[in-house]
Amino acid sequence: MPVDLTLLARILLTVATLGYGFATVIADFNRTHATNPRWTPHARFHVVWQISSYVGFGTLALALIWWPGPLALERLYLAALMAAIVYAAFFVAVFAMPIYGGGAYDENGYLPFKAPIPIIAKAWDVNITIFSVQVVVLAAATLSALAAG
Repeated sequence: MPVDLTLLARILLTVATLGYGFATVIADFNRTHATNPRWTPHARFHVVWQISSYVGFGTLALALIWWPGPLALERLYLAALMAAIVYAAFFVAVFAMPIYGGGAYDENGYLPFKAPIPIIAKAWDVNITIFSVQVVVLAAATLSALAAG
């Protein structure tokens, strides 16, 4: 049975888009982030701005992925590029933490969990773990789109 690689790319890109575009609303618009009384008001402003931007970009990406019409593969490439920018920016922030004094988590937020496979570390950060999985999904989506083209 032949595999429709364009459909596979659309499904995987949808998962990657839902990760950055809409899961952030659930993960960040709550007491651990946007309404966290221990955060400064300006930091809360920035996280709400970020969440709102991601919802907008995610909505645009979903339209690019699923809207019928011409240039379907090119629109998939654009949606994949948008996701890659968001995920790459996340990892830039992770690797730059020593420069700006950042942290992957707060004591009153999502705490690291016991590593199921403690090869690299005994505890894994929730955000880094989820975004790493999402990057793999995005890579599979991109490879599917390229193979379809």
